[in-house]
Amino acid sequence: MQEIDGRTDIEVDVELVLAVDISYSVDEEEARRQREGYVAALASEDVIQSIQAGAYGRIAVTYVEWADSGLQRAAADWTIISSEEEALMFAATVAAAPFERGHYTAIGAAVADSVSRIETNGYSAGRRIIDISGDGPLNQGMPLAEAHELAREAHVVINGLPVISERVGRWVRPVEVHLDDYFEENVIFGPGAFVLPARSEEEFREAILRKLVLEIAGAAPSPSELGRPEAGHAP
Repeated sequence: MQEIDGRTDIEVDVELVLAVDISYSVDEEEARRQREGYVAALASEDVIQSIQAGAYGRIAVTYVEWADSGLQRAAADWTIISSEEEALMFAATVAAAPFERGHYTAIGAAVADSVSRIETNGYSAGRRIIDISGDGPLNQGMPLAEAHELAREAHVVINGLPVISERVGRWVRPVEVHLDDYFEENVIFGPGAFVLPARSEEEFREAILRKLVLEIAGAAPSPSELGRPEAGHAP
C-alpha cells in the first residue's frame, strides 16, 4: 500500500487504460474485431505470464471505449489482474458490454479522460500507460498538444495502435493520411512510447497481444516490429 494525498492506494506494476475507438469511422465489424482481439489477448498465456513476472505480480486495467469529446465509456472498470481467472473474468466483462457509438474521433478528449481515470483509480504504479487504438486522425475536441500536457503532468505514457483499413466508415469520407505516421508524430507521448500498426484481422490480434506483453513487461518493440531495419541490415 502507498499513501497518496491522504488516501491509501494499492500498489501494482502497471496502471493501464485500454482506450478503444468506437466512432462511426470504425464500422461494426471493425469494432467487434477490436473487442475480440483484446479479449483474446487479455486471456492469453503470454499476457498472464508477463503480469505474474512483475514485482507485484498484478496490474490494474480498465477498458474504455471512446468517440466524441463527450463519449468515453468504461466497458470494464478498473480491475486488478494477477491470474488467469481474473483475466478471463475481465475479458468476459468487456465481451458482454453493450456497444455505443459516436460520430467523431476526439483523440485528445480520450487521452484527457484516460489520464483522469488513472489519477483517481485508487492504484499506484511506477508505470502508467494509455494504450490508444483508432482508425483515423483527430477531427473534434481537445487538441493533442493540450492532452499531452495532461499526460506529462501525470507521468503517463501514451502508446498507439492505428487500425489501418481500406474501408470507409459509415459517416465519414476517406482521409488522405498515413495513419501510422500520424500516430507516431501526433498521438503517442512519453519515454519509450511506440506505435504498432495493424492492417488485417490477423495483424490486429497479433499487434494487441504483442503490445500488451511489451507494456506489461516494460519492454520495447524490435526495429522490425516498428517497420525499421534491424541493426546491421540494409533497409
